[in-house]
Amino acid sequence: MSRNAAFPPSAADFLLASKRCEITVLQQLLHMGQLVGEVSQLIHMLQRERGTVNIYLCSQGALFGDRLAARRRDVEQAERAVQRLLAQLDATTAPLAVAGRLFGRIGGALQHLTRLPTLRQQAEARRLTPEEAMQHFNAIVHSLLALVYEATDACLEPAMARRLIAMFSFMQGKELAGQERALGAAGFAAGQFDDAAQQRLPQLIDGQERCFHTFVEFADPASLAQWRQLQQQDDREFERLRRMACTRRQPGGDLSLRWFDITSARIDAMKQIEDRLAAALMDGCRASLAAAQRALTQPEPTWPALEPGYTVFVSAPTADGEALLDDGVNPQLGRSLMAMIRQQSQRLQALSEELAATRATLQERREIERAKSLLIQHRGLTEESAYQLLRKMAMDQNKRLIDIARAMLAVADILPGK
Repeated sequence: MSRNAAFPPSAADFLLASKRCEITVLQQLLHMGQLVGEVSQLIHMLQRERGTVNIYLCSQGALFGDRLAARRRDVEQAERAVQRLLAQLDATTAPLAVAGRLFGRIGGALQHLTRLPTLRQQAEARRLTPEEAMQHFNAIVHSLLALVYEATDACLEPAMARRLIAMFSFMQGKELAGQERALGAAGFAAGQFDDAAQQRLPQLIDGQERCFHTFVEFADPASLAQWRQLQQQDDREFERLRRMACTRRQPGGDLSLRWFDITSARIDAMKQIEDRLAAALMDGCRASLAAAQRALTQPEPTWPALEPGYTVFVSAPTADGEALLDDGVNPQLGRSLMAMIRQQSQRLQALSEELAATRATLQERREIERAKSLLIQHRGLTEESAYQLLRKMAMDQNKRLIDIARAMLAVADILPGK
């Protein structure tokens, strides 16, 4: 409430203040949704540039050299769109509770993006191996995904939180699909897959499945239907090439371009679903904001009708013949108040439970990531090997993965150093 508000403040004053706060939160969420959508586009353009650079380097400069400039321009255009939104971002447009972390992620992402010109120069001059170029691009994409994660973690509105989790999970899965495309193209171009590649490819496939499983849990019906349709398409050639990459050290023949084309078509189809998720997010934000703004201009709502069968006990009548409740409230108003409180309590409880479940999913993922980091630190494992070990421990002990992760975190302080 403003310090200049009338004294004593009325219920209507606080009702209006509540609605204004709701509108502010929704406006912040709308801005975050716009930012997530533009970051999604930037990541997609970076994934395309990464794939083009990968083929260029794998072919010793014989292929895709004429596409490098176009890919660079696409990324620069998407980057400018993100920067325009970032220029509008401040403490009033970012959720206050996470503004510090969010701004930190933005700073990290911008720092990674400043390395692109040098990366491109080195790639065009073929002073990088395909593996080195891929690592640099992966780091840039990872920094942008971390930004999206902070925006997801900041959302307190249950329906919007579900949409953000669906989109973030799908973006993660799509990024792993992009890494699979690059790694497979390198192996097919070289005519062989070494042990490291054949270990990494199944890990990327498994990671995609996990991300898309989370997406399915939280996606809106239209996006989910679009995903099911993509899964039902004829992908026998893709699966055949994928099996060759995973099982044959020397697949034979130059299949790099065919692999690249098939996987690119798959990733482009994923981008359409990603765009659908972004549109659903923005539509939900705008609808909620419009409803809140309409409510602000409407007169004070009437009390809700009394539910059938609702019983109120009243005390003796007053001097004017009207009975009062035990606390001195007029019975008609008292019944309305109690009905309203009951309805509001049920609504808030339902929203609270939905939000708690949504945020619990994020918290479990965070704890599993911390447990993986412990294994990486103390056992020298790769990220995927650490995850596979956690999963094996869970299966061996007939426990949930999160239970194993929490047990490991509970004894983290006494684990010996590597």
